[in-house]
Amino acid sequence: MKTIDHTKLGGRYFYEHLRNGEVIDRWEEPNIVVDEGLIYILNTAIGNVTQIPTFYLGLFKNNYTPIAGDTAAAFGGVGVANEANAEYDEATRPVFTPTATNAKVIANAATTFTFNTAVDIYGGFLISDAAKGGTLGTLVSASKFAAVRQMQILDELNVGYTLTIADA
Repeated sequence: MKTIDHTKLGGRYFYEHLRNGEVIDRWEEPNIVVDEGLIYILNTAIGNVTQIPTFYLGLFKNNYTPIAGDTAAAFGGVGVANEANAEYDEATRPVFTPTATNAKVIANAATTFTFNTAVDIYGGFLISDAAKGGTLGTLVSASKFAAVRQMQILDELNVGYTLTIADA
């Protein structure tokens, strides 16, 4: 009988919620690397597909649990995750700027969302489309919070993401 070696790919989102400049909560959440993201990673790492130069972080406001079949084309929509976009000040989704790695882990320094409207946020995601509400490109991963987070006007939410690959 043949055995198959396994590799594990997974990530975590890290959050820091500030109100009036004071940290009121820090937490981390596991994520799902969706099929679209896994296929993209394989195609660019081993295949002949050109790498997408920039990825972006987004937040969603529906009580939605991401699934493997989620794609950029549908994920942010009102009927699915319902992306928060008018509720924060930044003109586009904040850029995910990873540091180079030689340790099977890639991560970014936290990026900031500044809220201009009170809104309940249920999770975050990593996508290659900069446009708020945009549905082009590739969805790599998404994560639903264990508990809804209530943002108020002028609150800031710092978001970091770490992706790890290891022999399982």
